[in-house]
Amino acid sequence: MSGAEPAADGRPRCPWGLSTEDYLAYHDTEWGRPVHGDDALFERLCLEAFQSGLSWLTILRRREGFRSAFAGFKISAVAEFTDADKERLLADAGIIRNRAKIDATLANAKVLAGWDEGELDALIWSYAPEPASRPAPRALADVPAVTPESTALAKDLKKRSIRFVGPTTAYALMQACGLVDDHLADCVARGGGR
Repeated sequence: MSGAEPAADGRPRCPWGLSTEDYLAYHDTEWGRPVHGDDALFERLCLEAFQSGLSWLTILRRREGFRSAFAGFKISAVAEFTDADKERLLADAGIIRNRAKIDATLANAKVLAGWDEGELDALIWSYAPEPASRPAPRALADVPAVTPESTALAKDLKKRSIRFVGPTTAYALMQACGLVDDHLADCVARGGGR
């Protein structure tokens, strides 16, 4: 598989980030950057679950629709959603209308509403591996889909009644939220683009 490739500006990027302007912006400004805060991490957890079986671009292009439909992913607000809200979500063309994923999002919000402030953030970040323990990937083939840490995180979330987060989804969350830096070694965004 290939290593970093030049974008239109001539600077090397991870190849997956070059296919559309949406991906390039996401790659350069968000993916792999540290995300903290329970609501922010709840949003990423939900969007990664909705992405399961779909392209991330599908989710990325509907993210504002998701934010609108799910009250900005504020845990306390989503935890109060009713059956009428669920029916509204199932009819909302601005999101992915998958009943199992919607049910999981609402159930997860109810569980997380009972957690202490900062507890979700602390739990997720407790699974971040030591950066020095991971060599920078040189090619896309060097980037794993699952790691021991993502497997352990998924198991811990499941034990705490959080649904629809398996080891692959947990690893995608870890990548997106900066727990790991899977930008390729020659990518300008590696290390936060610094």
